[in-house]
Amino acid sequence: MEILLEHVNGIDVLKLKGRLDASSAEDMKEQVSALARDKCVNLVIDMDAIEFVDSSGLGSLIASLRSVNKLGGNIKIASLQDPVRAIFELTRLHRIFEIFDDSAAAAGSFN
Repeated sequence: MEILLEHVNGIDVLKLKGRLDASSAEDMKEQVSALARDKCVNLVIDMDAIEFVDSSGLGSLIASLRSVNKLGGNIKIASLQDPVRAIFELTRLHRIFEIFDDSAAAAGSFN
């Protein structure tokens, strides 16, 4: 999986591209943790270019985002594909992370 860091309206946006599995989710966890150590995190995770998600990758992603959330990070999820959105909603993660249709809308929602 490729992880690109972009800045939209002063907000860090991690664009995920490729296959999300346990290994790639661990790489993303390291990058998110580094951002959390460097500053207060306002972060958007853009999943528009994800080609495949397996359950271990999604579980690893959720665990890493929860840990950053507990550190005071403010994370929003953008561009979820329907099957992944269904999992987030079934596990009620939409109450922890706001879900947006695209990264620009998510970045614009920060105060």
